[in-house]
Amino acid sequence: MKRIFEQKNLFCLPWTQTILGTHLAAKVNFMALDWLTRVNFKPAMLGICVNKNNATHEALLDTGEFSINVPSVAMMAVTDYTGLVSAKRTDKSDLFQVFYGKLQHAPMINDCPLTMECKVGQQVDLPTNSFFIAEIINIYCDEEFLTDGQPDVEKIKPFVLSMPDNRFWSLGTCIGKAWHAGKKYRKSS
Repeated sequence: MKRIFEQKNLFCLPWTQTILGTHLAAKVNFMALDWLTRVNFKPAMLGICVNKNNATHEALLDTGEFSINVPSVAMMAVTDYTGLVSAKRTDKSDLFQVFYGKLQHAPMINDCPLTMECKVGQQVDLPTNSFFIAEIINIYCDEEFLTDGQPDVEKIKPFVLSMPDNRFWSLGTCIGKAWHAGKKYRKSS
């Protein structure tokens, strides 16, 4: 088999689609965000990457706080809208009903099944973006989206963004249990 996709493009992988919430000039602001990753277990930390030209970048530098909101597939269009328009020209503060936890500059979206409030601890400047490493202060999930006290992906119905085709995809069925399914792969002789 010949490999034909040969390039330095990290956009060939799907990424979980989220909505980042901040305060920009004392107003609630939202931005579609899929450049997100876990970076530490204890304390719980995540990393986000935001373009330096985005208004949200300015908000992160100003407040050092943000929320990560995991929308369901039913919120696909409004999620996309938050990434299509810039807070430099469009007021996005009326798109969602919000609530707050412990942080005053991390508006969380009521309609998102899973939300997190985060406090920036470190910023890494890159050529076009900044990578913000933040501590997760708290995670919120409505009871209807829990199974045995844990967030349930099947109930939350998150979606992913694939690039370079720029498409949103819903998740399929569970195919196995991590750190368990592989135990059957090889048996010692």
